[in-house]
Amino acid sequence: MRHARNNELTDRRCAAADAKTALLTAYQAAKTAAEPSQATRQAERISLVEAREARRAERDRLKHEERNRVETLAAQEQAAIEAAAAAEIEARQAAENARISRVVQDEAARKVERDRRYAARKARQA
Repeated sequence: MRHARNNELTDRRCAAADAKTALLTAYQAAKTAAEPSQATRQAERISLVEAREARRAERDRLKHEERNRVETLAAQEQAAIEAAAAAEIEARQAAENARISRVVQDEAARKVERDRRYAARKARQA
């Protein structure tokens, strides 16, 4: 007979309850023993989270500054392009006006020369 003891239901219940209380007291003892290290681990976790948030905020700030710099450069380039286009249009207009004025001056010079020749011919005939 290996089991000399008669395990009735009440005996098994009592043994289970004792085992459960033993586990609970062991857990509470381990928890109180680990409390200082848990507090330091929690503090480390909090400091890691704060450092992570600071790095994220710095990345966001740098991205925002870079975006602003790119937008400013794009605006400056667009303004330069528009200024160059306006200068080109103005130069074309000035060249056109100069050509028109030369044509008018040439026409006036031809008219003056024609009138001079006409006057000289009339003077010879008279």
